[in-house]
Amino acid sequence: MGDERHEKIQKRAYQIWEREGGGDPEHHWHRAEAEIDREAALPLTADDALPQTREIASTDVLTVEELAVRTGISGDEAQELIERLGTDRAAIEQAARGLKGRRKS
Repeated sequence: MGDERHEKIQKRAYQIWEREGGGDPEHHWHRAEAEIDREAALPLTADDALPQTREIASTDVLTVEELAVRTGISGDEAQELIERLGTDRAAIEQAARGLKGRRKS
C-alpha cells in the first residue's frame, strides 16, 4: 500500500506542478500528499457522505462553469475535479470547497 500511495502522490504532485507552470517541487509534494490523504479519509461512496447525489457529465460545459462559479474555483479546476472524481457530484463539490479553502489559507 505504501508504494501505491507514493505513486499517487507523485502523480498528483506532477499534476500540480504542471497546472502551476513549475515552482517548488517540495511544496507541490506536500500539497499532493495532503490531497491524497484527505481523499483516502473520505467516505467510500457519496451515499455515505451525503444522500441523494446527482451525477454530472464531464462534457457538460455549463455544469463545469456552474460548479466553478458556485464554488469559487476556476473552470480548469472544476473540469479537473470532474475528470478525476467522476460523476459523483457530492464528492466533486466537497473537493471544490476544499480547493477554495486552501487558497484562503
